[in-house]
Amino acid sequence: MWGKWKRRVFVLMISLSLLAGNFGAVYTYGETEEAADDSTLIEAPSGLLMEAQTGTVIFSKDADTRRSPASITKIMTLILIFDALENGMLKMTDTVTTSAYAKSMGGSQVFLEEGETQDVETMIKCIVIASGNDASVAMAEHIAGSEQEFVKRMNERAAGLGMENTHFEDCCGLTDSQNHYTSARDIAIMSRELITKYPKILEYSSIWMENITHVTRQGSSEFGLTNTNKLLRSYEGCVGLKTGSTSLAKYCLSAVANRNGITLISVVMAAPDYKVRFKDAAAMLNYGFSKCSLYVDENPSALPEVTVKKGVKDSAALKYEKQFEYLDTTGKTVTDVTKKLKIPKEADAPVKKGEKAGEMIYYTGETELGRVNILFSESVKRATYGDCLKALFQEVLL
Repeated sequence: MWGKWKRRVFVLMISLSLLAGNFGAVYTYGETEEAADDSTLIEAPSGLLMEAQTGTVIFSKDADTRRSPASITKIMTLILIFDALENGMLKMTDTVTTSAYAKSMGGSQVFLEEGETQDVETMIKCIVIASGNDASVAMAEHIAGSEQEFVKRMNERAAGLGMENTHFEDCCGLTDSQNHYTSARDIAIMSRELITKYPKILEYSSIWMENITHVTRQGSSEFGLTNTNKLLRSYEGCVGLKTGSTSLAKYCLSAVANRNGITLISVVMAAPDYKVRFKDAAAMLNYGFSKCSLYVDENPSALPEVTVKKGVKDSAALKYEKQFEYLDTTGKTVTDVTKKLKIPKEADAPVKKGEKAGEMIYYTGETELGRVNILFSESVKRATYGDCLKALFQEVLL
């Protein structure tokens, strides 16, 4: 009996010796870049091939030179449209009215009339399938009040994505301004953002032909949308994304294709004609699919809990920061992957949810493939004097 009480007093004394403690530092892992440098792969002066899931660059040629993007500009316009859909400011069924200014756009258009209304989903199709400049401006005005304000947001979004060689002056790429520019790398970055954050866009960008209905004062009429991306019909696995051409920009393309679970983004800028644009994009895609093998840890190992010293709880649960992915670009398939978990036996309270606890390290043979941070999935506060007394009384009463 007395031994049991001595143990409880000892527990109380230890609990009351609350010492401050911190655990761990956050370590951030950057994306890898594997870029082939054989510039003879493509004829166009600028191009880049990126694997979408990891962001790995597989091939590049003069990828950071600033050039006019023409209608590839609309990729950023689409990002802002889907941002508005995600945050609830916009719904697919919302009605958008075409202004006189939007109607006045030249170049590629779907011939919207002033005062004509279409729902948001139809406008998205007009933009991504038929590259409608009028639809782009109508959406910009609907979301931001004016194209000028919308373009300001486009530039802010580009800066947030780290697009260092990009500046927009309109929302559709029709301008010939020298201050409207981007690069092959930046196009790949914004293409990746669009298709990975909003994969629904691929449902629209993969449509070859579709009709919309114009309803105006003159009555109703059908109008056919035909996709400007000819790779949809000539390249296996192509699912979009956007073409562009003006006399200044020449012929540009951001093409997305998927095969065997790998998604590639092939960017071509300033091709001399539309045939070279598609030929170069296909050449990069062929190169990438011949080189790439993606390993994804689809069945991550169960994680133990970490003992927490001086906390209101004895342990804290863990979670993976993200799913582990490794892109091999040597043409080999990654096999025989082993894992090593590195976490401490115990941590001092307090621990915070989302704080790094350790790492899971992935190997094939002796070669390290990469790491994923292991985070605390719950917070555990440091025990106070009152917490210790409460714990002691509960033990005594049991």
